[in-house]
Amino acid sequence: MASWRDTGFGGAVMAAWALATVPLTVVAILLAVPFLGRRRAFFTVGPLFARGLAWFCRVPFTLQGWEQLPEDIRQGRQSVIFMSNHESQLDPPMLVAALPVPAVYIAKKELKYVPFIGWAGWAAGVIFIDRGDRERAIRSIHDAAQQIRGGKNVVIFPEGTRSRTGTMLPFKKGGFALALDAGVPIVPMATLGGHQVLPPGSMRIRPGRYQLRMGAPVHPSEYGDREALMKEVRARIEALVTEARSSAPAHA
Repeated sequence: MASWRDTGFGGAVMAAWALATVPLTVVAILLAVPFLGRRRAFFTVGPLFARGLAWFCRVPFTLQGWEQLPEDIRQGRQSVIFMSNHESQLDPPMLVAALPVPAVYIAKKELKYVPFIGWAGWAAGVIFIDRGDRERAIRSIHDAAQQIRGGKNVVIFPEGTRSRTGTMLPFKKGGFALALDAGVPIVPMATLGGHQVLPPGSMRIRPGRYQLRMGAPVHPSEYGDREALMKEVRARIEALVTEARSSAPAHA
């Protein structure tokens, strides 16, 4: 049965609600920092915002494959790099809501100084990469690898930007250089639904389902070079996307 959320007016209301609650959520995170610490504040308040967004906008999500990962990953004892396809601006908050362990994003350094976004990133422990020149970029990758070895889980979209068609774009090499440097497993992921729920270039959120699927970890040390590692991870993500599409309800 259609609801007000399925109308253009409903889409505008949901977009306005999402935009209004972002600064309120960031303020709540910052207020909680003195009591919980930065990361606990973010990963306590942030997922509540993301789940509230999914509930209000009627975007139910499912996470499949988590229970098949090694226990050290599920318990947070083994840091990993989650790599996923990227269909929508809604992907990051949906992953924050769905992932059972804290995981931060890698972002360009300039976002660190954007009000609210940068503040939330500071609290979460986002790894900011300086892409100003090649030498600083390489140094940033080494610093990021050290943080990952120190226990941070990271989410990377290897396409580098959202697909405008729903078809995966070519992968960037930086995330795989980071994985080889960090020496931690890559967990391939697929997200399905974002292209329909919040298409590129649109501010209107449409009700719909989100599927998130995880595959078996890929260990960088088992691959001879960056190209071979990238090819393997891409093949696994493509297979997960195909599985998700084949199991998606016809009305989703």
